Amino acid sequence: MEKRYMKDYSPSLNKDCEMTVYGHAGRPVLFIPCQDGRHFDFENFRMTEYWGKWIESGKVMVYSIDTIDLETWSNKGGDPRWRIERFEQWIHYITDEVCPFIKSDVSERNGSYYEGGILVFGCSLGATHAVNLYLRRPDLFDRLLALSGIYSSAYGFDDYMDELVYQNSPVHYIPNLPQDHYYIDMYNHQKSVICVGLGAWEIPDTTRQLDAALKSKGINTWVDYWGYDCNHDWDWWYKQVEYFVPYLLDER
Repeated sequence: MEKRYMKDYSPSLNKDCEMTVYGHAGRPVLFIPCQDGRHFDFENFRMTEYWGKWIESGKVMVYSIDTIDLETWSNKGGDPRWRIERFEQWIHYITDEVCPFIKSDVSERNGSYYEGGILVFGCSLGATHAVNLYLRRPDLFDRLLALSGIYSSAYGFDDYMDELVYQNSPVHYIPNLPQDHYYIDMYNHQKSVICVGLGAWEIPDTTRQLDAALKSKGINTWVDYWGYDCNHDWDWWYKQVEYFVPYLLDER
């Protein structure tokens, strides 16, 4: 499996940012690590083993980046306005810097201009961020795999709410999406999976809220609830990757 490490200055974040890329060709996948996670977590937590057949066969290239959760969602003692402004800088880092790089890199590796979107994937708080990115920017992300996320800003910001927190809280903004918004048609021409278990450490309530909101808008998303034996842990996320990725890659 080809692996590349990169470190570049980000104007959006005003600091150097790191990334690890796995694979030599194929559809791009952006991996958002779990809470407080780093770019090397995709490999350190053995996701390379479970994505390996698609990476090594040239069907996907995985771009694993760093979170800034320690400054934002996890920084409960910090000023909430500063934290959400900093988080928006990270969103812009992804949309304005990472995504253009991914499209250029994939085009070069595939030998032709890549016109498609990016599959965004995450577990736990990584799933929270992945869903938010997919819903906010369907022009950039055309596939979603979100496992065991929480889709309310209350997880990181408690009762604090302003316009920036609102636009990063899917259970708040999706219910207010106009029925004729062009994003709805975009979502319905793409593929998205949101999955949560009912076992230990799982918190399915906001998944149910988001599921209901998506249905009310006619947005087609595969929202799947696994059983009471399905815990908030890597062993289950491995199983879910093997189950859902073929659907997202149009293999079934």
